[in-house]
Amino acid sequence: MAKAVIMPKAGITVESCIIGKWLKNVGDEVKVGDILYTYETDKASFECESTEEGTILAIFFSDGDEVPCFTNVCAIGKPGENYDELKPSGAAAAEAPKAEEKAPEAPAAQAEAKPAAQATAKEGDEIKVSPRARMLAEKAGVNAADATATGPDGRIIERDVRKLMEEGAPVKAEPAKAPAAEPAKAEIPAPEYEDVKFSGIRKAIARSMTQSLSTMAQLTNHHSFDATAIQAFRKECKAAGGDVGGITLGDMVLYAVSRTLLAFPDLNANMVDDTTIRRFKHVNLGVAVDTPRGLMVPTIFNADTKSLLEISKEVKTLAEAARSGAISPDLLTGGSFTVSNLGSTGVEMFTPVINPPQTAILGVCGITQRVREEGGQIKLYPAMGLSLTYDHRAVDGSPASKFVKELCQNLEKFTLLLAK
Repeated sequence: MAKAVIMPKAGITVESCIIGKWLKNVGDEVKVGDILYTYETDKASFECESTEEGTILAIFFSDGDEVPCFTNVCAIGKPGENYDELKPSGAAAAEAPKAEEKAPEAPAAQAEAKPAAQATAKEGDEIKVSPRARMLAEKAGVNAADATATGPDGRIIERDVRKLMEEGAPVKAEPAKAPAAEPAKAEIPAPEYEDVKFSGIRKAIARSMTQSLSTMAQLTNHHSFDATAIQAFRKECKAAGGDVGGITLGDMVLYAVSRTLLAFPDLNANMVDDTTIRRFKHVNLGVAVDTPRGLMVPTIFNADTKSLLEISKEVKTLAEAARSGAISPDLLTGGSFTVSNLGSTGVEMFTPVINPPQTAILGVCGITQRVREEGGQIKLYPAMGLSLTYDHRAVDGSPASKFVKELCQNLEKFTLLLAK
């Protein structure tokens, strides 16, 4: 009896997944544990292993389809076994054809099918022909409208005209020459490009950023502080070696944020709706991580209760899991505040976009040399920029600015902060 392989549930909060790419086809023999396809949540990507052994009899969904968790994705069994009961509702159109059902077309049938295919190239009385195909047809003296369209939306493309030429299409009669020769038309090469569909993660980012900017009253304040203290502490940590040697400037900013934020509850919060704000008792610190699949934001839960070394270790573990695609989706939710660090890219100032439903996000910028007057003398000092974007519906400019001011003071006297 044929059996189904279902769409796994990748995390407690995940309701559906998007099929990335099928690695097996109908008719392939598979064993338990073989990778059938890749799939994505809105945060990470995974591989689905076969839970059955046998021949793939049917595939019910295609690449890019969004499939609810626990839904039958394909049928596996012995060739010829019935799998009708395994078909999910509404997936019949996406079912892959079985090899034995595909009979070769008779020549006559192929001849009858050709005019129908050609008809798809017409839109009203207008024939849809790509510029390259039209140019080739004009050079060869054939009628592009006689070609069988295989391009997107019934469009006649270059390969269709070449096939028409190979089939010996009749050459168009040249029109009578006008008394005066027309100026030659400039041949403009068609632009070369590639259309790339968004991945599941990219779609999620697009939805989230659009929602963020269209539903919040976002405002950004830019500050800077003297990074001398944290640079000196970083130098001491590096000299000490071991786990302590791995502590970075970014880790110190995360630690300082976790200690400063509790005094500003409206920034350590989520918007439940337009009239309700949810303040958190602890700092669940989201950390923006750049990955090959797009931006992810894993969460350091209860960061205000963890030491600098614990935060340093945890953020590295979370970032590696996010980049490899092995992170649990449950670790990508629940944040109360987010930090996005672009300092290593040389950014001096930017406007981070809030991660809904949070009320604020801190952008960490690079270090630049600035001047100031000390004792009547002009001196250079390393200045690190901080950019706070906040939802003005929940937070006013004054408390937002006070938060960054206190954060800057804590970073300028970092060793005192560690002692508290």
